[in-house]
Amino acid sequence: MHASHLDAVRSAHIGRRTNVAAVASSPRAATGGANALSQSMQLMGATMAYPRNSEIFGENEPADYLYKVVSGSVRTYKILSDGRRQVGGFYLPGDIFGLEFADEHTLSAEAISDTKVLIVKRSTLNALASHDASVAQQLFALTGRELRRVQDRILLLIKNAQERVASFLLEMAERVSGNAIELPMSRQDIADYLGLTIETVSRTLTSLEGAAAIEVSTSRHIVLRNRSALSRMNG
Repeated sequence: MHASHLDAVRSAHIGRRTNVAAVASSPRAATGGANALSQSMQLMGATMAYPRNSEIFGENEPADYLYKVVSGSVRTYKILSDGRRQVGGFYLPGDIFGLEFADEHTLSAEAISDTKVLIVKRSTLNALASHDASVAQQLFALTGRELRRVQDRILLLIKNAQERVASFLLEMAERVSGNAIELPMSRQDIADYLGLTIETVSRTLTSLEGAAAIEVSTSRHIVLRNRSALSRMNG
């Protein structure tokens, strides 16, 4: 993220300085349950718009903020030493990203399409968590999910091409809660996520369609016709 953009993020929070104790005791934040973290972020955060392919934050920049996708979609990625791009993950509306185990971002993040993101200062959320057990529990659960995602990714990259593509389609179907998937990302994004070439991804999708496991209506719209078959392919 360039300095000017960092300034824009900081400016978005001017006037949004929040009394953490007041948020913790507010009716919305005090309801607990699955929405406490989301409600607190809404109260304390600022929304920013990012055009398609624009950077949200960069690798090795301070991880001072936590982000939630309001609309659009986001990819995280790393440029490897040989110039190849490795996509780390995709984030859809409602997903929270930017959570780090250190003080700096290990990956960069970009808007895949025109995207709106809710941004909250990490230190403010940590302070709120010390007052609100529900928020603390959900931050802990979010950390656990990110760790699981990293572990799943390690396992994904030792599978063959068909297993990787099947795993990706099942993951996306689970996230959209249905068999019809409208992919916001390009085939190149998918290839860089799965550690494959774009030709291999396209060839594997064609093979899966020929086996009646999926239906490829367009390059972005895919319907899972036989989830059991995909699950078997996933290993």
